[in-house]
Amino acid sequence: MKILMFSWEFPPMIAGGLAMACYGMVKSLLRKGIQVDLVLPTKELIYFPFRKPEDVDTLPVMFLDAAKQKEYQSIIFKDIYSKSEYIGMSRTPETYFSPAIEKSWSGFLENIDTISFEQTGMLSDRIIHNLTQYLVGDEDIIKKVQELATRAQRYATELEYDIIHAHDWLTYACGVIAKKISNKPFIAHIHATEFDRAGGYGDGRIHNVEEDGMNFADMVIAVSKYTANMIISRYRVDSGKIRILYNAYALDKVPDKRERLFKGPTVLFLGRITLQKGPDYFLEMANRVSKLNPHARFIVAGSGDMARKLLHNSAKLKMKNRFIFAGFLNRKQVEEIFNCVDIFVMPSVSEPFGIVPLEAMAYEVTAVISKQSGVSEVIENAYKVDFWDVEKMSSIIDDLIKNPEKCKAMGRAGRDEVLKIGWDEVADKLIEFYRENV
Repeated sequence: MKILMFSWEFPPMIAGGLAMACYGMVKSLLRKGIQVDLVLPTKELIYFPFRKPEDVDTLPVMFLDAAKQKEYQSIIFKDIYSKSEYIGMSRTPETYFSPAIEKSWSGFLENIDTISFEQTGMLSDRIIHNLTQYLVGDEDIIKKVQELATRAQRYATELEYDIIHAHDWLTYACGVIAKKISNKPFIAHIHATEFDRAGGYGDGRIHNVEEDGMNFADMVIAVSKYTANMIISRYRVDSGKIRILYNAYALDKVPDKRERLFKGPTVLFLGRITLQKGPDYFLEMANRVSKLNPHARFIVAGSGDMARKLLHNSAKLKMKNRFIFAGFLNRKQVEEIFNCVDIFVMPSVSEPFGIVPLEAMAYEVTAVISKQSGVSEVIENAYKVDFWDVEKMSSIIDDLIKNPEKCKAMGRAGRDEVLKIGWDEVADKLIEFYRENV
């Protein structure tokens, strides 16, 4: 079985959890004999023909243009990053923009050959109408989504595949176009909705692409029951075609020993610094706990539109060196920081799943997570609290700091639990879903 897969992220092209979810998922599919042609928003017109598990690390490249493929094969790259730079693969792809921005709405598919669309019957039904009407704007990310959707016609026509699998709204247009051309089954995988990201309806363009993409798909995969209920209630998707597939986590190498950044306890927030992730609740908690434990340190790792506000607010609270901004961390730096902290906090307002807590727990870091998350459905050895309940969150963390052995015990229990959650089981379930559609 061969899958034509569209995604916005894949290592080393990382903006959030989607990259690592796709990595783990695809690697396990390859181990089970499933072939994957992966399409990403690269500068060059290429795809990644994955045939064996190690391909996810070496990233074999295939150009649609034969002359460019020949030129590419003559080049020797010193590492994966130089190869990524050559094909125009951004290490930190943009995935979102402020929902407050309003632009004119018209002409999404204008730059695609409409004659070929008419020949394949593509200029029809509500999905194409909504893509045309809604997905327009001057933001870079919208232009990149448009460009990838334009290219989808060639991928759909020139490649051979049994199923189309598209991840999140950024690639739903690709899935729709590929299905219209090939009449192959289209699976829409939803990792996060616009309601999650915006804390409400959000940007109308994205909301409508999500709704129509999922309704047009033959099957919708949700990363949790929390997300499944969201898309049924908010997007009017037929519950009969929704399947739930939880994410997993794989730890390649167990660190020989844990390190320390500070003598005192260290508490970490790692993720996009946006409304969805609840960084302001983390700051409020840190302010309360630091007054009771002045030797504790609180680290915020990530970037996002709330970073400046969070920095100013921490200064107003006179947190000084007790509240530290680490900025965006690459994959190696993420692993290093997990090996140096005691407690991880995910105070997300709305989190469809949340792989980061699994990563933290794999490093024996005690996790405190929002009840408003999908990951809370699958793990037991973590503290679960409503994102808005800063008082309870502060109480839990204060108790863990004052009782380090209790904290370590929960960390060890969490690690033992997470190491039993593997991608192979996820791949088995996903293959079952594929076979339902073939």
